[in-house]
Amino acid sequence: MVPVKLLILGSQNSGKTALCVRLITKRFIGEYDHKKEVTYRCSRVVDQEAVDLEILDLACEDNCAASLEASLRWADGFLLLYSVTQRLGFLEVPRLKKLIDQTKQSLVVPTVLVANKADLEIGREVTTEEGQRLAKDLRCGFRELSVAESVLAVETAVTQVIRLVLDQQRPLPDRRSYMLTVRHALTRKLTRSKTMQW
Repeated sequence: MVPVKLLILGSQNSGKTALCVRLITKRFIGEYDHKKEVTYRCSRVVDQEAVDLEILDLACEDNCAASLEASLRWADGFLLLYSVTQRLGFLEVPRLKKLIDQTKQSLVVPTVLVANKADLEIGREVTTEEGQRLAKDLRCGFRELSVAESVLAVETAVTQVIRLVLDQQRPLPDRRSYMLTVRHALTRKLTRSKTMQW
């Protein structure tokens, strides 16, 4: 099994804990204790690869800088969550992404921006287009969903970030052996074309 560690970040009441519980139990529960830091564990099969998944749901992103930095270092991938009914939470996302990038110091950090509560159209403050544009600016994936309405959409968002992590963890082919393979293939092709009579 391949271990994958995900950190879910977002403002309070964005649905972070609801997303985790929905993923693990397939049930939606509306009320949670937001004072507890919880790690959820489960296993999944993604692209025929068994994954041992851990998702950390932080309780104190704003006032526990040391804890947040340690969690950012711990994680392989990130779900940045905001509610479409809270513009302030949406405006907080770029700061969180900047913290991730500064901590990870990598050109590509496996991240998916998740717009939650898409079922609450009456209270919507953030459009789908704004979310897509922000995801593009932050160089991360994007999903708009309703944790309350669709377990499949939650599975899809989590699978998307797992795929990004797995792609990053796979070793690149040895450059020297790759170049030798290309060279031999070209040599064979050129040799064959020289021996053909025109």
